[in-house]
Amino acid sequence: MNKMIFIACVLDPRFKFDYVAFVLLKMYGQEKGEQLRVEIKLYMTSLFEEYRKVTSKMSQGSSTSKVEPSGINTGNIHKRTLIQQEYLRYKAESGNMDAKTELDKYLDEDVEVANEHFDILLWWKVNSSKFPTLAEMTRDVLAIPISTVASESAFSTGGRVLDSFRSSLTPRLVQALICLQDWFRKESSPIKVEEDLDHLEEIESDLINIGRDSCIGRDSCITNI
Repeated sequence: MNKMIFIACVLDPRFKFDYVAFVLLKMYGQEKGEQLRVEIKLYMTSLFEEYRKVTSKMSQGSSTSKVEPSGINTGNIHKRTLIQQEYLRYKAESGNMDAKTELDKYLDEDVEVANEHFDILLWWKVNSSKFPTLAEMTRDVLAIPISTVASESAFSTGGRVLDSFRSSLTPRLVQALICLQDWFRKESSPIKVEEDLDHLEEIESDLINIGRDSCIGRDSCITNI
C-alpha cells in the first residue's frame, strides 16, 4: 500500500490526521487499523524531517549570502542577532522552549469547514508563510497524479489475452495475438470491420476459384494422359 495516498489526505486541512486514523479503524478494525495509523504517522514525520533539512539548508545559505544595504548600522543588527540567540538558549535551558514542530502545530489546529467551493491550493498559498516546510511538501505531494489502474494491467496485455477461458493457448499463439493487437492500435487509418470483412470474403472466394481451376486443369491433364 502506497502511504503517500494517506499523506495527501493529511495535508488536506479539511481532514488532517484524525480523519485518516478514523477511516483506518473503520476499514481494518482496531488492531490492523492502529498498526497502519502508527506506520503512517511515522512515515509522515520522517517525510517532514527530510523536507525540513532541505529548507533549513536553503534558509542558511540565503542568510549567509545576504548583503546588507548601505546606510544601515550592521553592528546593531549583529547585537540583536546575538541577543535573540541568547534568548533562545535561555528558553531551552529553562525548559520553556516550545518543542512543537511545524507539523505538530498544523495537526493541532482545527480543521477547515468542508464545502464544495473549498480551494486547497489557495489555502496552502495563503498559509505558506505560516507553514513553509509543509507548503513545500504539499506542492510535491499534491502534484502526484492518482491512477486507479494497476500498473501491470496498464503496461501488460498478457493477462487480458490469456484468461481463464483461453488458458489452453500456446505461448506462440499468445505472442501472435498480442502482436496483432499492437498492429491494430498502430494503424494510421481507423479500422472498418465491415469493409475488411468484405475484402476478406473476396480474397477467400478468389482463392477458392483458383483452387477449383487448378483442380479442373489437373483432371483434364490426367484425362489426356
